[in-house]
Amino acid sequence: MNLSQKNRTILAISASIVFYFLFAYFLDRTNFIQLTFQYVILFIPFWYFIKKEKDNFPLLVGIAILFRLIFLFAIPNLSQDFYRFIWDGRMILEGFNPYISIPETFIDQRNFPINQTIDLYDGMGPLNASHFTNYPPINQLNFLLAAIFAKSSILGSIVTLRLQIILADIGIIYFGKLILEKLKLPIHYIFLYVLNPFIIIELTGNLHFESVMLFFLVWSLYLLLQKRWIWAAILLGISVSIKLIPLLFLPLFFQWFTSTPLSNLTSTPLSNLISAPLSNQTSAPLSKQKKRPHYLKGFLKFISFGAIVIITNIILFLPFLSSELISSYTNSVGLWFRNFEFNASIYYIAREIGYLFRGYNEIAIIGKLLPVVTILFLVIITFFRKNKSPQQLITALLIAISFYYFTTTTMHPWYLATLVLLSVFTKYRFPIVWSVVIILSYQVYANNPWKENLWFVGLEYLIVFGFLFWEIFQIKKSKTALNL
Repeated sequence: MNLSQKNRTILAISASIVFYFLFAYFLDRTNFIQLTFQYVILFIPFWYFIKKEKDNFPLLVGIAILFRLIFLFAIPNLSQDFYRFIWDGRMILEGFNPYISIPETFIDQRNFPINQTIDLYDGMGPLNASHFTNYPPINQLNFLLAAIFAKSSILGSIVTLRLQIILADIGIIYFGKLILEKLKLPIHYIFLYVLNPFIIIELTGNLHFESVMLFFLVWSLYLLLQKRWIWAAILLGISVSIKLIPLLFLPLFFQWFTSTPLSNLTSTPLSNLISAPLSNQTSAPLSKQKKRPHYLKGFLKFISFGAIVIITNIILFLPFLSSELISSYTNSVGLWFRNFEFNASIYYIAREIGYLFRGYNEIAIIGKLLPVVTILFLVIITFFRKNKSPQQLITALLIAISFYYFTTTTMHPWYLATLVLLSVFTKYRFPIVWSVVIILSYQVYANNPWKENLWFVGLEYLIVFGFLFWEIFQIKKSKTALNL
């Protein structure tokens, strides 16, 4: 590193520290101009680190941790969800089942079952407090740990929750690097996720547990590449028990198990499996008679893989089992499809078209249809798209989750974290662009009462879809050139 580059790197680190500190401790989310400026400016040093310091792996790891530690004692300023996290954890510590109780009920009865009941209720707000919790069991364990270490301090609970998220991101660095090495991709790609200001602010800063879910997801994917599919299934099950979203991925593993001879997976180097055609991985072409038993064996392993994921979650729910659990939990999850609308794209277009014909309550109809459309799309890419190689598989995961979020009624910013991480292992970078323009969705806080400005939503998705279509064109163009 020459002197001038060293000075630029120091300047980039210093500027990042200042702006992250201002973001963590002095930001007023209702000031949209300040919010947007501080957020966007952080992407300048981020891009510098990726371009100019990409070979300095220890430095990038160090500053990734440093930037997260800046938020350690900050109260999240873009989300109130953490108050419910703390509530659930303390309820479990006091012996209550968080899945069958509603905070609002305790307040109405003037019953204060946990420390700082009123503060937590006021913090989470009446909307959150009037619904059953929808956080799966391992996520509840994260909340319980915060209660164990800080049962009387909201700030202490925040620090405990934040440390868990930081540790998860360190784990993502470790397994993400290993996966990139397996895929023969540059290892600095992992910092497109780890150093991304969106990831640092939304997950570490605002205490969203996508990072813990993604840690178990990338660990699972790494073990799958290592041919240890049983442990991979268990870890994927744990990932689901933090956030339900990885359940969408289950069908996409079908070709992985049924297309690659599993007997070879125990002895053939992964690089050979990626580069060599299937027919070359055996000493002689397989006859139809030989392929049929292999397909059946692979199919049974695929079914077993999915069963392990489901059984893992059933076991984890057992401590909370009650006659009311299923109805309360499914009702809470179902609210996202029936009641909530935020930062949607295709749904908003469908809603406007629906208004022309019906004029009211379009979410009641469209919200039920969209999950069906998502399932049909998953079936299509499961059976009609090649998902055999590791990179094809991960790209399929990215395509599936992208489609779901493009059609959902509610697209909270932190949901984007999954796309950002998966894109690291693929040729697509539209989630990185989305991570910049997602800040436009926070314009809602500038209005009193909160109300979305659809011009900002439209601009956000115009940029995202524009870049996505450009990427698709470029990728197809490069494939055509390779075939010439």
